[in-house]
Amino acid sequence: MKTLNYLALVLCITLFTNCKNDDEPVVVTQLDSKIYNIVPVGDSGISGTATFFKNSDLTITVAFDLDGTDEAVSLPAHLHLNTAAETGGVEVSFESVNGETGENSTVFSFTDEGVFITFEAILNSDAHIAIHESEDDNAIVAVSDVGENELTNNFVTYPLNETDVIDISGEIKFTERINGEALAEINLTGTPAGGTHPAHIHEGSVATAPGAILFSFKSVNGTSGYSDTNVSSFDNGSAFGYNDVLTIDGYINVHLSINNQVLLLAQGDIGANF
Repeated sequence: MKTLNYLALVLCITLFTNCKNDDEPVVVTQLDSKIYNIVPVGDSGISGTATFFKNSDLTITVAFDLDGTDEAVSLPAHLHLNTAAETGGVEVSFESVNGETGENSTVFSFTDEGVFITFEAILNSDAHIAIHESEDDNAIVAVSDVGENELTNNFVTYPLNETDVIDISGEIKFTERINGEALAEINLTGTPAGGTHPAHIHEGSVATAPGAILFSFKSVNGTSGYSDTNVSSFDNGSAFGYNDVLTIDGYINVHLSINNQVLLLAQGDIGANF
């Protein structure tokens, strides 16, 4: 009898999953984490962090901690495809951020299309987070580039000087992404409200202008004076990233309008010509 009892005990220990209490909760632990900074869009004043946690049960938790939110509003949050400058479709819908606390958390393991997704896939994704104004207003108030689009601390800034129109000037800032691409941000002051102003990198320098267009930015918004563009390839499709910005034989023109590109609002040398 003792032998039979001993064998039963060994069997129970070996097959412990069949011997434990079925009501015993499964303990989920966090194995890894990654923090991304959330930055405001325009003058929203909303910023903070989004932290992704790798869980032991193969799920992912994302936790938002935002400042500057309206306590009366819930803010939808999503993981979108592409960079924030490019925008893209929704990959994963998160629980809306509580405007009163600026916080929320969502546990997930599938995209909205039902595709299994891992923590590692998030860290290598071509994606960004977008925070929206409210459940009734889809305007984007804060963003974060994630995965391969994450911004590094490397950047270069070039002045954009007044040209044909007085009191319009500013700068362009190129920030390196971890994948070697760049975020280009044009900031001008004095631009006419309501205008749309095309901007390009031209071949050569200001002194040798005019030169052929090499790269087209998103047009500058006249009301805000701002434009953001992802830099990954020239207009002809050949590769063009952050390191190329540092050495390019080029200059930037910001034009009055699509229909009047002769009149310049601002201009400046970049790369090898700076």
